[in-house]
Amino acid sequence: MGYFLEHLRKCGQTWRSMTLVDIDTFLVDCSHRYARTTTADIAGSIRSFARFLIATGRSRRNLADSVIAPVQPKYERPRRALPWEDVQRLLHAVSRSNPCGLRDYAILLMMSTYGFGAGEVIGLRLDDINWSAATFRVIRPKTGTAFTLPLLPAVARALALYLRDGRPPHATTRYLFLQCKLPFAPLTCASAVRHIVVKHATVAGLTATYLGSHVLRHSNASRQIDLGADPQVVSDILGHRDPDSISAYIRIATESLRDVSLPVPS
Repeated sequence: MGYFLEHLRKCGQTWRSMTLVDIDTFLVDCSHRYARTTTADIAGSIRSFARFLIATGRSRRNLADSVIAPVQPKYERPRRALPWEDVQRLLHAVSRSNPCGLRDYAILLMMSTYGFGAGEVIGLRLDDINWSAATFRVIRPKTGTAFTLPLLPAVARALALYLRDGRPPHATTRYLFLQCKLPFAPLTCASAVRHIVVKHATVAGLTATYLGSHVLRHSNASRQIDLGADPQVVSDILGHRDPDSISAYIRIATESLRDVSLPVPS
């Protein structure tokens, strides 16, 4: 709000005398300097400030309902995915010669194989793995829905090596993936997973600017659709409740899109 109040001062106004024109002028200026989402957040802050003035009796003019934020079309920007070759480079860049490497490789392999986000990975517990049935249970953090997936051989080997040589043997927690330093607590936030992705992407020489904790999830979806999987099935496996989310994954399946593209007129 500091920038907004400074804007009012330059216009010879204060929060007591500000008008809707002053607010609109400020937001138009913000739209020239910031991303649309940032400008929308600023508009929301000003709207909340205007409601605060009304609620506390500091103002009798209700400007809040007239503050207009930029329109943000849903799925305007495709979700960002790495080419599958880069996913393989990322996995190959992980050194499995130490406990942290064994943990990181198992995490990244599960994320790229099953399309997990950070929430699914850090929520896994030792009791979720059924070694005799070659399955494991995962819970979607947003919905709380639990379902069972096959424990693929490559993933089983990576987990077995981590449990044997990487996971602290005397840890009391039942969570699967732990920090590599004392007190060996569970990984608890997406930023920890993002750090793992960025760390090994740097080693692999990947220069993408969108290396967040969901990039392997989106890469998996793109890969499955390119290989011919039904987009609806992919969306269901990834745990989406919104049917419109399918279109977001179709947009990043670049190989499939090339098949249906029309020639550019000469």
